Amino acid sequence: MADRPVAVVGIGADGLAGLAKAARDAVAAAEVVLGGRRQLALLGDHPGRLVEWPSPMLPALPGLFERFSGARVCALASGDPMFYGLGATLARVLGPDRIEVHPHPSSLSLACARLRWAQQDVAVLSAVGRPLDRLRARLAPGRRLLVLVPDASGPASVARLLAEEGYEASELTVLEQLGGPEERIYAGKAGAWAHAPGDALAVVAVHCDAEAAGRSPLPGLPDEAFEHDGQLTKREIRALTLANLAPLPDRLLWDVGAGAGSVAIEWLRAQPAGRAIAVERDPERADRIGRNAARLGVPELRVVRASAPEGLRDLEQPDVVFVGGGVTGPGVLETCWAALRPGGRLVANAVTVQSEALLGAWHADRGGSLTRLSVQRAVPVGRFTGWRPALPVTQWVADKP
Repeated sequence: MADRPVAVVGIGADGLAGLAKAARDAVAAAEVVLGGRRQLALLGDHPGRLVEWPSPMLPALPGLFERFSGARVCALASGDPMFYGLGATLARVLGPDRIEVHPHPSSLSLACARLRWAQQDVAVLSAVGRPLDRLRARLAPGRRLLVLVPDASGPASVARLLAEEGYEASELTVLEQLGGPEERIYAGKAGAWAHAPGDALAVVAVHCDAEAAGRSPLPGLPDEAFEHDGQLTKREIRALTLANLAPLPDRLLWDVGAGAGSVAIEWLRAQPAGRAIAVERDPERADRIGRNAARLGVPELRVVRASAPEGLRDLEQPDVVFVGGGVTGPGVLETCWAALRPGGRLVANAVTVQSEALLGAWHADRGGSLTRLSVQRAVPVGRFTGWRPALPVTQWVADKP
């Protein structure tokens, strides 16, 4: 490909009139302009060749830009190309040195301006090409959110989800065609949403209001938050386990013998930029993990229906591994340790004498820390209250050299 960079121009509903001079010049000089139908229609009588993005777009991009190699190419993006936009995609596909970005105020910036909301205090979530269930993990009383919706039915879907989560009193504001001549803003309560579908180009602003305290992103959700059949890492042990797993952005967790998926789910809730794979051999439990993940706002959790260690061998290399079930399975710990990236961490929990002995042997061989965790809960004893101990859990934590 020629060295001439692709001009990536952010454009709003106000069209060419809203562009800075450098962006207008880049559009005017282009021999080929790539964009969506709505964006291309904003250009009027452009002398260049106007080409709509193919569908599906991503796999076609390398060939598309090769086809126009040597030409002056402009790619139109909505708003700010580097914020949930085309610019970041083209930087990956073409390389950052092959694009020249001309940003425009994003719809989110314009929404905050209309609402007089401080943008740094607002959480942003995109439901364009992503499950709306992710919104469930972002809800908290008093929180302000901006949701990018994929179509005209998006505002009603947001309202319905809020009502399901006990946020019926939340105020929703829909901002359509921001910055353009057809701009429209309307509002209502989530629990009484009665607006008909409007324009597909919209942002939904949510001011969360609920009587309940909401779910904290910190690990340690109540056991009742999960659908389970008893195969569940209990709340207190789960919180300590997550502390040792230490969620960080971009790290991949394997949750092996996932049961109800509670550890993988809390990993993603604590660090939305993390990734997780839950491995569970029982089909009913695997289905249950998927339901738990969607209900608790992390539908991106990948569930693999397989036995360990056989089902682990083709998975992406993990940064962190948790073995909560099947510790004594032949080859499970060996496979997990071998797969772990150098510098990665393995955490394993044991409740039986046999599994505890196995972790003791691994600790003697590989080092790390070995801890016994014990929890007792108050229960009625006649007219009084006594302590009922849960089964103690032995936990081995080790970092791979």
